[in-house]
Amino acid sequence: MLLARALRGGHLPRYLALKYILLTGLRGPSPLNLTRDISQDAVDVLKHAFPVAHCAPFPARTHTCGVLSSSDAGARVVLTGWILRERKGKDIVFFPLKDSSGTTQLIVPRSNDPNSLYARISQVPTESVLLVEGTVVERPLDARRPGSTGDIDVEVNNFTVLNSVHDTLPFLPSNPRNLPNEDLRSRFRYLDLRRTILTDNIKRRSHVSRVIRQVLENEAFEEVETPIFVRSSPEGAREYLVPTRLPSTSDEAQRPAHFYALAQSPQQPKQLLICSGAIDRYFQFARCFRDEDGRKDRQPEFTQVDLEMAFVSWGDTRSSSPRQDQWRIGGSEVRRVVEAMMQEIWSKVKGIELAKQFKVITYHDAMSKYGSDKPDTRFGLEISSLFDHLPPHVQQTMEDREEDIECIVVSHSSPFIDAARQLSTQEPVERIMVQSENLDNWAQSYLACPSPFDHTEINRHLKIQKGSLIWMGRRSRKPKGASTSLGRIRLAIAELAQIKGKYLPTTKPHFLWVTEFPLFTRSDEDKDHILATSGRWNSTHHPFTAPMFSDIEKLYSGQIEEVRGQHYDLVLNGVEIGGGSVRVHDARMQEHIFSNVLQLSTEEQAPFQTLLHALKCGAPPHGGLAIGFDRLMSILCDTSSIRDVIAFPKSSSGTDLLFKSPAPIDTRRAAELKTAYSVIV
Repeated sequence: MLLARALRGGHLPRYLALKYILLTGLRGPSPLNLTRDISQDAVDVLKHAFPVAHCAPFPARTHTCGVLSSSDAGARVVLTGWILRERKGKDIVFFPLKDSSGTTQLIVPRSNDPNSLYARISQVPTESVLLVEGTVVERPLDARRPGSTGDIDVEVNNFTVLNSVHDTLPFLPSNPRNLPNEDLRSRFRYLDLRRTILTDNIKRRSHVSRVIRQVLENEAFEEVETPIFVRSSPEGAREYLVPTRLPSTSDEAQRPAHFYALAQSPQQPKQLLICSGAIDRYFQFARCFRDEDGRKDRQPEFTQVDLEMAFVSWGDTRSSSPRQDQWRIGGSEVRRVVEAMMQEIWSKVKGIELAKQFKVITYHDAMSKYGSDKPDTRFGLEISSLFDHLPPHVQQTMEDREEDIECIVVSHSSPFIDAARQLSTQEPVERIMVQSENLDNWAQSYLACPSPFDHTEINRHLKIQKGSLIWMGRRSRKPKGASTSLGRIRLAIAELAQIKGKYLPTTKPHFLWVTEFPLFTRSDEDKDHILATSGRWNSTHHPFTAPMFSDIEKLYSGQIEEVRGQHYDLVLNGVEIGGGSVRVHDARMQEHIFSNVLQLSTEEQAPFQTLLHALKCGAPPHGGLAIGFDRLMSILCDTSSIRDVIAFPKSSSGTDLLFKSPAPIDTRRAAELKTAYSVIV
């Protein structure tokens, strides 16, 4: 009816009405004779000008667009894909046809005939879906290009528009030189995914998942799904809560609101699975949910490769045997499996053979040498302590303050020297240029020593000479937190040097295990949102991590700050891609941690009672690890953002611009929630 009114009022040209009918498939009696005075030839022309979806049988595809080669020359083929912008030659016009496997170049003879193949195919809008029937021909030798289909073209004999682009696209994904901003591309993610780089990332993600599954199946792991709806617990980051309606009861008005929590990780379910004895080695690609601030390497929903193993060790019993590395904790079985997994991934995906064992460093050494608990070891700029080279009275002052003086020395010939000179920062550090006049007293002014002292030993040990640049800073003698001021300066210098083209990171992957973290810490801002933890100890990893065997006595004697955990992080090129631990399997030790160390109330301990009972029922020693699959894939795909390796990611603020979520709910459902949960609404 609206169509008829528009026609009668002269607001809609007759040919646009016909286009509307053709595109929408309008059927049945028309409100007026739309095709009156329009010849069949004109209708045919309009059909070619405004092609519609092909809803009828069509020939089956014989090949995808990325597989044809010179060995297929002469073959008649049927291809399907998205047609891209044409490129005109003297006698021939070239049309790329693209699908998820690659691109094949179509060739069509130029012609001025309005009924020719060229006239018809050139009218098809870019990014429309075509079925093409043609013959494979070899390109001339001088026209061949690298790539899977670079040796051939396909001469088009016929084509069918399977679905035409109806409207002007918000952007052309086939034009990488003119891409809009990320927000617009996120709103039309289904178009953005047509870009070759994103298509390849998603396919590589699938490939890597198959490799991981094969490795774990060969290691006798069983894939088991665990619940996503769980009970809220104070074991990790902030949770997403899901309201639920319970069956009506007589005292419904008095009952508190009940909620599920979306699983932050399958931590308790996987431990219970191992405690049951039904599964000896478990894994899954677990969907996890955390209410964290968005960053380029974080999403509110993410995927982790989750592992748990029964009967993992608690360390090497051969205490007198020489050690090849610093792995002095348990969980060596987990380490071996994870290293085998990474070796297979890099071999199959990157064609790179990794070392048989990855290097190991303790948390203390990582913080002391690199100023980070996830050090990037692809470059030097190591941090050095000045303590042992200072006068006794200065050392005593530092001991009284429980602090250390440390520095980064950049030689005048270093590729980092320009970046070190030009870097600006708000960190509480000082930059000193060493010249002839201060070569023998550069540290004295920083330390504010009232009397001079000999710098010969310091200069020799740190290889300081005229032209060197020194960044100096102070930190607590006992490492704390995730990074130090000089650790952040170190990364900033490398980043600036890379921007200036003075430093190019090696393509060789630098894997590193970081072990022996403090089991407990006083500061954790994220957990302060969950519990009133101010002044209490928090678990550095989570409350189920076991202490090192040598520190158990300290755990029970109250020397909490001295207790190290059997916690291990896997770091790649300065990015933490996985973390895990040996678990507490002694119920009495777990209760001691809950009650005496973390000081959890009875209410706070309630979510853990099932696990505590399972530990009392004969739980084996066990441990595991979770690998951040999204972060791992961003490294394998050489992108800085995990959003480039997730098919439908959230924005940096945690919103979904494609599905427009989160969003308000309708009035009726909102009223139901308000009635059911008036206690919180």
